Amino acid sequence: MVSANPILLPELRSLLADQDAAGIREVAEELHPATVAEFSEGLEDAELWQLLAALSPEQQAEIFPYYPLPRQVQLLEQADRSHLGPLLEGMAPDNRDDLLRELEPEFVDAILPLVAKAERHDIRMLLSCPEDSAGSLMTTEYASLPGDVTAGEAIARLRTQAPNSESIYYIYVLDHERKLVGFVSLRDLILAKPTTTVADLMQRDVISVRIDEPIELVVQKLARFDFIAIPVVDDHNRLVGIVTHDDVLDAVREEATEDAHLSAAVTPLTDGYLETGLVTMTWKRGVWLTILFATAAVTAMVLARTPIPHAWLIAFIPLVIASGGNSGNQSATLVITALSTGDCHLADWPRILRREVALGLLLGLLLAIPGFLLALLYAPSPAQAVVIPLTILSVVMLGSLVGSVLPLIFRSIGLDPALMSNPFVSAIVDVVGILLYVSIAFLMLG
Repeated sequence: MVSANPILLPELRSLLADQDAAGIREVAEELHPATVAEFSEGLEDAELWQLLAALSPEQQAEIFPYYPLPRQVQLLEQADRSHLGPLLEGMAPDNRDDLLRELEPEFVDAILPLVAKAERHDIRMLLSCPEDSAGSLMTTEYASLPGDVTAGEAIARLRTQAPNSESIYYIYVLDHERKLVGFVSLRDLILAKPTTTVADLMQRDVISVRIDEPIELVVQKLARFDFIAIPVVDDHNRLVGIVTHDDVLDAVREEATEDAHLSAAVTPLTDGYLETGLVTMTWKRGVWLTILFATAAVTAMVLARTPIPHAWLIAFIPLVIASGGNSGNQSATLVITALSTGDCHLADWPRILRREVALGLLLGLLLAIPGFLLALLYAPSPAQAVVIPLTILSVVMLGSLVGSVLPLIFRSIGLDPALMSNPFVSAIVDVVGILLYVSIAFLMLG
């Protein structure tokens, strides 16, 4: 996301006031499109459209995606329709797809006739892909060649394809039905003899993803094979697009932000922290806080209805609750991360549970020893002090088990494991931990 640059805004407004289109074009040509977006973010919508109107459609399409998505939506909804056709046609397909998904379907239907027929086909195809699939990330601007051309001829063809391709480092080799049969790197083409055919140079073991496969799988394959881009194919192995590393980085960042929000029991924000309204923020945080409050109320009800004749036990309630909650949070974080990165899968659940039971036992014993020594300072006798280490051992094992099981359950029913946030795990462990504490105390002390 870009932010307004107050230092350059006066100069930019001066150019706009003087209607100095040549000066605006000169600034845009000298600076990176992201920099142009940065210092123009503070302009009013009308001023911003005045700036864009002074530039070529190609420059407009390069600068526009660097504005925050909410601002892009606002600009499109308030724009003169005559500006939209060239702008949308010039934008990279993946950036355009991200923008159009944020608009109301009725508005999209209204502006699509402004776009050339070939572009409309691409737009509708990309919009038809599920939001969290490889198809939603891909671009249809890629370089391709038949296998029977020579390296010299291939380089000549690439010169014509390069201006309309997002990346030409990998060139995909297609047969007459556009099925993906291999790929060749630009480096190999340049180093090869001009008479060598592409079929002799290409690698036939192509790593690809299907158009409907989840983004997580795309991220895993790109990370595992260190690709700059990965091809996207349909059910018949026909090439429909590519996903580039920069789009994956954006997806990873969004997913990490979403998981961070969920782990703190906050419904993920669709806009930036400062751009989200107070009422919206209150709702997104308040729903989860209410749920957590309800679970804490259950803990309070259990305590209120439980007569505790041994007053010294009350002092250890925070220690017992914290031990189980912290253990559960650790397990939940580790399992959620492992599921997200592909280190483990649902089929590994028996190994995961065995590991967490063993870890819970070891960690519980580790904390039970200092817990017992601390209890000796307050308990009337060593026999009564044993309640504390037994409870700590039990709640730590319980926390490890709950923290590992709940993300697996969520993944198995098709939900994001990060929904099983750390505060929610703590709340569950708190309730059950208090019951365990009271039960062990009654068994040991009567």
